[in-house]
Amino acid sequence: MSFHRYVALGDSFTEGVGDPDPRRPNGLRGWADRVAEVLATKSDDFGYANLAIRGRKLPAILAEQLEPARALDPDLVTVYAGANDIMRPKVDLDALVGSYDEALGRLAATGARLLVWTAFDPGGSATYRLLRGRFALYNELVRESADRHGATVVDFWRLRDYRDWRLWDDDRMHMGPAGHQRMAIEVLDILGVEHELAPLALRDHLPRSRAEELREHAAWLRTSAAPWVHRRLTGRSSGDLVSPRYPALGTPDQPGLAGGPPR
Repeated sequence: MSFHRYVALGDSFTEGVGDPDPRRPNGLRGWADRVAEVLATKSDDFGYANLAIRGRKLPAILAEQLEPARALDPDLVTVYAGANDIMRPKVDLDALVGSYDEALGRLAATGARLLVWTAFDPGGSATYRLLRGRFALYNELVRESADRHGATVVDFWRLRDYRDWRLWDDDRMHMGPAGHQRMAIEVLDILGVEHELAPLALRDHLPRSRAEELREHAAWLRTSAAPWVHRRLTGRSSGDLVSPRYPALGTPDQPGLAGGPPR
């Protein structure tokens, strides 16, 4: 199976936060780049655009990315959105997914293959598991919308290997390189695209004392959790000064996407 015009929409998950690569725009690679690199080997006229921007809530994603994506006449679209909304103190999930459903309908009308995500199951996280019920409801609404529009669901909720924190970045909010590679494999497998991607090696589990665990948690609170809360309180976003990494269709051998064969 080959695709010719792949457009990725979303937030930090799709922008590639947690998977650093200083050679690329915004210093990131991410699962979508990894997928695009494989798809480019299947077609002589492949183009890839990534419109995702970190910190974006679903209304902003739809307002800023939907029409530019449709204008690129894609034959493959991936959308990950909603996680930043779910984690707010208050959210109307029915209204949120209602607007998402309308947008998915407009994307499906292009004739493109459409992939959407459920949210990750936070049940294994002491920090996020209090929101587990909210995540579960959001997921069911997304599955219903995907069924309505013929979209394929990448069921993040059921990918239990992501309970291994070695797949995540130190900020505990974004996937690390191994997590992005794992997601790229999942997407390619769902699309039925042959590839040679393999899971990346994970760090060894090293025994830690209780004091070391407490120091690590304190560092996380200081460097990741506190800045996130401060942005919420001040109405700012980590993506306020960030632009889309690839706003127009290009190929993986263009400057910024170059980096050798998929790994």
